[in-house]
Amino acid sequence: MAKKTHPGNHDSSAEPRVHQRGREIQAYNTVTHAFHLELEEPVRLEMTEQLNQLLADSMTLRDLYKKAHWQVVGPTFYQLHLLYDKHFDEQVEIVDTIAERIQLLGGLAVAMAADVAETTQVERPPRGREEVPVVISRLLDAHQIIIRQCRSIADRAEKLGDHGTNDMVVSDVLRRNELEAWFLSEHLVETPLVHAGTQSAMNAAD
Repeated sequence: MAKKTHPGNHDSSAEPRVHQRGREIQAYNTVTHAFHLELEEPVRLEMTEQLNQLLADSMTLRDLYKKAHWQVVGPTFYQLHLLYDKHFDEQVEIVDTIAERIQLLGGLAVAMAADVAETTQVERPPRGREEVPVVISRLLDAHQIIIRQCRSIADRAEKLGDHGTNDMVVSDVLRRNELEAWFLSEHLVETPLVHAGTQSAMNAAD
């Protein structure tokens, strides 16, 4: 006979066990034994460390694109509004691809915003709105950081025999960032130069 349950009985297996905490089951900057890859642990440790830097910078670039998408103004609003969102979606895919490679190598992908902020090499923008040429320049600077990293990681991965990482970085990250940077740079041709004192003058006028 089935056991009778009563209101307030919390012994049921269907009851959620919430607010749980425990120890980490894998520490950051470590790798598990991924025997199927035939890559030595030192190689996988080095690659996951470099890929996490690339991941943090790519996540920051992704968020820069969303900030730009939300805050864009001016006569090219419609074109840039769409372009920023298209590049944001592409960066979302890039971020996921890098993170999956890190996990596949037995490592742990950096994930939380605070950890990304501590890790990224990309300059933090102000919270407020900036002029379009400045926003595009910030995006291009971030792309340059990532492109430089991609070339370095790809070369190192090739030397270490990690051909999977080499292929991923070149095919999925480098080429897409090169293309996005080209699309952006064309928007700065023959644009007026923004002077650093513009914001100070605006503040003084207020």
